[in-house]
Amino acid sequence: MRTIVLSAAVAFVLAVVCVEPAGFAQGTAAPSGAVAGSSPDAALIKTYCATCHNDRTRSGELSLEHADLADIPKHAELWEKVIRKVRAGMMPPAGMPRPEAATFEAFVSHLETSIDRSAAANPRPGRTALHRLNRAEYANAIRDLLSLQIDATALLPPDDESSGFDNIADVLTVSPSLMERYLSASWNISRMALGNVNITPSTATYRVRPDLSQDQHLEGLPPGTRGGMKIDHTFPVDGEYVIKLRLWRNTFDLMRGMEDPHDVEIAMDGARLTVVTAGGRDDFGRMAENPGTFGADLDRRLTVRLPVKAGTHTLWATTVLKSHAPRDDLIKPFIKTTIDGLDIMGDPSVDRITIEGPYAVVASGDSASRRKILQCRPTSAQETSCARRILTTLARQAYRKPVDPATADVLMNFYARGRKSGDFERGIESALQFILASPEFLFRVEPDPADGRPSVADGRPSVASGSAPVYRLGDLELASRLSFFLWSSLPDEPLIALAAQGKLKQPAVLEQQVRRMLADPRSRTLIDNFAEQWLHLRNLKNSNPDLGAFPDFDDNLRQAMKEETELFFDSIMREDRSVMDLLNADYTFVNERLARHYGMPNIYGSRFRRVQVPNEARRGLLGQASILTVTSYPNRTSPVERGKWILTNLLGVPPQPPPPNIPPLPDSGADGKVVSLRQRMERHRASAVCAGCHRVMDPIGFAMENFDGIGRWRAKEDGAAIDASGTLFTGAKLDGVNGLRQEMTKRPEVFIGVLTERMLTYAVGRGLEHYDMPAVRAIVRDAKSTDYRFSSIVLGVVRSVPFQMKETTSTVKETR
Repeated sequence: MRTIVLSAAVAFVLAVVCVEPAGFAQGTAAPSGAVAGSSPDAALIKTYCATCHNDRTRSGELSLEHADLADIPKHAELWEKVIRKVRAGMMPPAGMPRPEAATFEAFVSHLETSIDRSAAANPRPGRTALHRLNRAEYANAIRDLLSLQIDATALLPPDDESSGFDNIADVLTVSPSLMERYLSASWNISRMALGNVNITPSTATYRVRPDLSQDQHLEGLPPGTRGGMKIDHTFPVDGEYVIKLRLWRNTFDLMRGMEDPHDVEIAMDGARLTVVTAGGRDDFGRMAENPGTFGADLDRRLTVRLPVKAGTHTLWATTVLKSHAPRDDLIKPFIKTTIDGLDIMGDPSVDRITIEGPYAVVASGDSASRRKILQCRPTSAQETSCARRILTTLARQAYRKPVDPATADVLMNFYARGRKSGDFERGIESALQFILASPEFLFRVEPDPADGRPSVADGRPSVASGSAPVYRLGDLELASRLSFFLWSSLPDEPLIALAAQGKLKQPAVLEQQVRRMLADPRSRTLIDNFAEQWLHLRNLKNSNPDLGAFPDFDDNLRQAMKEETELFFDSIMREDRSVMDLLNADYTFVNERLARHYGMPNIYGSRFRRVQVPNEARRGLLGQASILTVTSYPNRTSPVERGKWILTNLLGVPPQPPPPNIPPLPDSGADGKVVSLRQRMERHRASAVCAGCHRVMDPIGFAMENFDGIGRWRAKEDGAAIDASGTLFTGAKLDGVNGLRQEMTKRPEVFIGVLTERMLTYAVGRGLEHYDMPAVRAIVRDAKSTDYRFSSIVLGVVRSVPFQMKETTSTVKETR
């Protein structure tokens, strides 16, 4: 997105124009024509807006001096910028004269009403480019199509992001090398799904993050154990496999925990495969003379070869506690196991599990994927009819539509080729490879109606939009959009059946399906793919706080932070709560590790449970350590990053990127004395170039300064009391995070509007434009009657013009 060039004339102007309206094209020319002087709206603009936004100063590249109020919809892009700034409370800037609230509200409502009425009469839904499945969608589609869990990260490269998400069609391009990866993936997946007995042995390695503390019980592992790892692995056929456990060791190849004996267990599906004593001393107190308990000898003992049935099995490796095991953790200086990468004291720590095979293959087995695919087991006389039944069933879901005879014939040709060189299952495998590499599977295709002229006969009546035809999506396209929005996967058979019958577009049926899909466990992807990207939770895995500043930070805490926010968002969704609870909720989810981090007593164990927040500061997202950590630097907090995160993700008014060659913060004051972060920031803001944006961001960030760089509460920093006061861009006085939250909730339509924009962007797979704002406002207005329940936002998105309608290709060419 092109950025706005900012005017730096005076500080109060910068305080406003440094914030860029999210989602709109920049550099819109001001409309021509003089403002009608007798109009109250024109008088308001002249008095409160044109002082800065005029032809001479053009603050924010915007002039309202000759704004045309006679035809507001004609200049909707311009007025949407005004609406956004005013609704957020950013215009006029703090310290400048403002009209009475009722007068300003009437002005903005008039702008919105004019634009919204025009949009209702002339809908412009936009157009999404050819939409390739992203990596997460591909993995989910394979899971639902074949009942097969795959590691898509090992098969496909990561996807590019745009507008905050990785499912945006414009950037999901296809290169020759990517198509080769898809072809390779189709070959590997089809062989694995059908259990091809000629499958080549391979190696899969599962690693533990090196900063995971393993001197405590880990969630999912059996009681009475410490540390370790748990994995789910898919074994493609019945055969023999080699499972190797490697314990952690430092750069000198010395293993941790070898000074005392420990029982290390490897198990599968709850059944012990082996238990090995690691470490300890012989009768003479010598470690080196006690073979088999450390080093290469121990590695060999921690290797198991065994027959395994095809399918997905759960493995774990862990240290089994003994009843007389000392509670050495009671005297540890840190919650984390160690802050020294060379430290070898404590319990043994799992480094990785490696699985090799298959060897000595016995049979294809009876895996879930084979049961899903092979719906019939034919005699030789029935092979053709059985193959057609299997392949049309697979293609119906893979292609998200009923299979016509011509498509079925193509699949049968591929079956025949495979059958000629092998047996019945090799024929099915050959056709399955074609399905998984087919554009109809890899791309979400929404073809224009025949000849570009929408018709009533195909269920997609055209709608007038000036000279530009737009049309409603057919039921099958609507079903596909719905399933990829709520499940990040293929529509299931009930959805396809309703769409094929032309019933899905009926409002009652559509609402029933949305509620069914939200209740389905697959809607978990709204957390994994929507919430994690919107809230930047995916960045948490790359957060590595400095151990000198935060010695207790480890992967256990990192995982607990992420789990808290995921469970919190899940509760809003599953309980259909008001989405304002994302800011206001008086509860959260913690386990012992996170509770200790928050200073919450009497919570024990690795299991997460729902609890009341210990104080007002921990309410909602603003008090959660995941958000506070991803918006900090490794060695300290960042008021700028926190302010930017809130402006962008919660208020919808992202600041401009900083100009080049910004000097770093000074380490000391002008007299050389050590000063606080706030004082250093104030010195930084003394520059007129920096002042404008920082006057918007910094008060928000400073309101959260009682939280340190990993989200712990603090009253002091370096012995000095934290100053969390400030003045918001609206002019409101802040005194900490509670005041910030209260100011944000005074304008619920702002936060709800931003959430709606993000969700609509994610749902349609494209960045929003100014012509999408009427749809956003309609969703917010309708949701208000239900107190903004989560389902009302989702239903509003599904019912919206951008979701249900589309412009023809010719429309896009004309409007561009």
